Amino acid sequence: MSPDLQITDTSSLRAAMVDRLTSAGVLTDPQLRGALLRVRREVLLPHAYVRVSGPGTDPIDWRLLDGSHPEDRQEWLDLIHSDESILLQRDGEPLDTLARGPVTGGHMTSMSTYTPATVEALQGLGLAPGLRYLELGPGPGVSFALAATITGPGLATGVERDAHMAAFAQRNLYRLSVGAAIVEGDALDGYEALAPYDRIHSGIGVPCVPPAWVEQLAPGGRLLSTLATRTPSWPGQLLVIRSNRGRDEAVLCGRPRGYRPMRGYRWLSALDHRARIEADPGTARPTRIVPPPDDAYGFWLAAAYLAAGLVRDFQAGTLTIVAPEDDSWAVAGPGDGTVRVHGPRDVWAELEHLHVRWEEAGRPDTYQVDLTDGTGAQTVTSGPGPKALTWTLPPLATVPRPTP
Repeated sequence: MSPDLQITDTSSLRAAMVDRLTSAGVLTDPQLRGALLRVRREVLLPHAYVRVSGPGTDPIDWRLLDGSHPEDRQEWLDLIHSDESILLQRDGEPLDTLARGPVTGGHMTSMSTYTPATVEALQGLGLAPGLRYLELGPGPGVSFALAATITGPGLATGVERDAHMAAFAQRNLYRLSVGAAIVEGDALDGYEALAPYDRIHSGIGVPCVPPAWVEQLAPGGRLLSTLATRTPSWPGQLLVIRSNRGRDEAVLCGRPRGYRPMRGYRWLSALDHRARIEADPGTARPTRIVPPPDDAYGFWLAAAYLAAGLVRDFQAGTLTIVAPEDDSWAVAGPGDGTVRVHGPRDVWAELEHLHVRWEEAGRPDTYQVDLTDGTGAQTVTSGPGPKALTWTLPPLATVPRPTP
């Protein structure tokens, strides 16, 4: 991509983006506001893939926007300053010789997270000048550059496994004169050479917290990560706060969305069942519960673990939950007191039972995570007492690591 992107004044676009985030109540931190106004996104995101084909199409048709090309420029500028995720890389490809225009096939292996999620994460970490910052899986480096702008030169380190992306991001950070380094390595190992860190932010979802991350957290530090489950429908966000005495408090809460899981982690999908469900939703029967609302995050997070193997089809017209490996599903509504079920697994009965347990546990929104129970397992609980919801996080060993 052309280096003359640097000479274009995009300050008005950044100002409009910041005003939009502020008006929506998303952006409240004045230091992050200043960083968003300063960091030129067009340098970090010089191109972007746009999906052309509709849902369910395989292989997928894409179009690559080149920000240096006059015909792409306005669409590209609008996109990278929007609230959308920016798709940067297919199948781990090199990033220096991409050609604009149509391309077919492949799967996205790197992207910049949509801006409201980035703002929420960085504000949750409580960044400030002088703090030592570690980002795991920084990708193209948007959140990393913002954090480094706040903490100051020489205090931010990123660990990126993809060699092409690490070199791409570091070069662009240099062009921005951001005094921060991205090293190539396995994010699961953190980066012991410069530990401990006051703030650790993971841009990848993990099934549990890698021990190295906790070990590299300084007293008084904070660690923020997405806990990935097998379903993309109900992610969890984990915040670990280490007291000045070294004691950890880890809180897990459900979120509407989270970071993509580490490579090799296989998500469940309802896509292959969509046509069959539309043709035959199943047998109607009464339901004992009103379908929980989308923002009952504490319930849906528990469902990801305690009714495992389920995934929601958010493209369906009414609440549709699928157990793809059991060829089973449940379709709720439309508001007539019934639910339609299909297959050997009674998906809705499991959700009804879990809903009763969730009610008895006090409808928890957040859960406590014990990272140091002495056995290596990381356990989750909604609180004390026999009616608490509890489960154990799966170990890292269950997630295949990619071949370098």
